[in-house]
Amino acid sequence: QVQLVESGGGLVQAGGSLRLSCAASGRTSGSAMGWFRQAPGKEREFVATISWSGGSIFYTESVKGRFTISRDNAKNTVYLQMSSLKPEDTAVYYCAARRPVLGFTGRRAAEYEYWGQGTQVTVAS
Repeated sequence: QVQLVESGGGLVQAGGSLRLSCAASGRTSGSAMGWFRQAPGKEREFVATISWSGGSIFYTESVKGRFTISRDNAKNTVYLQMSSLKPEDTAVYYCAARRPVLGFTGRRAAEYEYWGQGTQVTVAS
């Protein structure tokens, strides 16, 4: 079992920055991690994913150049540094984890086994 706890959300003005953290516990060794977000009335969407080694990283197009995913395996923590925030980034942000299997892309919510409870990010215009 893996437990995930997000933190770092809040209210920020457009153009501002936030850093989200996802603290993992349990059997996390080897797990890929992802960040997803869900705005009211919309489906959960992929934001970023990072492999266990950190050598494989992908972002959704809308956050490239603004968001950075990273991880510290010694601390069992994954981060999402968000800069140049826009009102359309407003959503509940979730982290997710799973040990990769054949065909794993890390970019679809259905691929992940474990989810955190989410943290709200609100960007005011």
